[in-house]
Amino acid sequence: MRIVIAPDKFAGTLSAVEAAEAVAAGWRDVHPGADTRTVPLSDGGPGFVEVLHAAIGGRLLGCEVTGPLGAPVRADVLLDGDTAYVESALACGLHLVPADERDPARTTTRGVGELIARAVEAGARTVVVGMGGSSTNDGGAGMLAALGAGPTDRLAAGGGALAGLGAADTAPALRAVEGVRLIAATDVDNPLLGEHGAGAVFGPQKGADPEAVRALDAALADFADATDPDGALRAAPGAGAAGGLGYGLLLLGGTVESGVARVLEAVGLDSLAAGADLVVTGEGSFDFQSLRGKLPHGVARTAARHGVPCVVTAGAVSADPDEAAKAGVTAAYSLVESAGSTEAAMSRSAEELRALAADIARAWPRVDKAGRGG
Repeated sequence: MRIVIAPDKFAGTLSAVEAAEAVAAGWRDVHPGADTRTVPLSDGGPGFVEVLHAAIGGRLLGCEVTGPLGAPVRADVLLDGDTAYVESALACGLHLVPADERDPARTTTRGVGELIARAVEAGARTVVVGMGGSSTNDGGAGMLAALGAGPTDRLAAGGGALAGLGAADTAPALRAVEGVRLIAATDVDNPLLGEHGAGAVFGPQKGADPEAVRALDAALADFADATDPDGALRAAPGAGAAGGLGYGLLLLGGTVESGVARVLEAVGLDSLAAGADLVVTGEGSFDFQSLRGKLPHGVARTAARHGVPCVVTAGAVSADPDEAAKAGVTAAYSLVESAGSTEAAMSRSAEELRALAADIARAWPRVDKAGRGG
């Protein structure tokens, strides 16, 4: 029996690596002889570099860069030949900002630009920037400032400092990445501005109240007027990713690609699934968004192409079962339900996930490919 275990992180509790190890341990508790292949995954957000390093090897380049509030933070760039992988969350992630200090009007993506610069200095000709989990809403202005764009003091001071910006010089930043292919790895398709934009959709989770969201959207509009006068890039799908970091990369000639697809290709999930009896994936919350291109959706579709059943383990499960089945999900299991409470699921995540995996393993002979559990 070969089980491929390919989860995302369980946000706030377990990394993808920890989640995969917990599921594998639970399965082996019941089936000691099972061949469990752990394949931790990321959609481009937190864990992007760790997951890819585990899958493809390469060399980690340790850096000290500007964090979201200006203090230095440590971050790695993954170098694989002439391709570099940068995780934006390592430089400007929400986890780097204490809860009582979260304010996307102040946080900056400057550190992301510094990581890109280090990658280029190291010889990278392609730089893939994993997006997600950011604390910022500056449209990538801080990143541009780190690469030489001006006025540096305004661009690097957070989204709020962009209000009233009349002009910006991005030419130095363009020269800094000349000849380098930039890729924004994200499955977010939001534009920069408006009701579906960076501020309105993601601002509240970063500390912005409704009034702050309106102010941030207006500030980003000023920034866009100064850098994209014809309006083409601000409306592009993915421009609003990571608080508008996608927009900043588009200004530099970058492209937006699926973070899920890039990671699944890098780890070779297609070939692994082809030889499996079962694929197990998971994330913190398996909900309607999970079936709109997020990582479990990509894993399930990969398994389905080979006629292999796929089960989901998640902290909470609210996705419609019929929609999940159409996506290739055989069954979904809630950690909160199995643990008995949210508190237990959060405080003993690894132990409870291991126990849940063992329960699934015991039931596995009674789970068939038509999507029924017994």
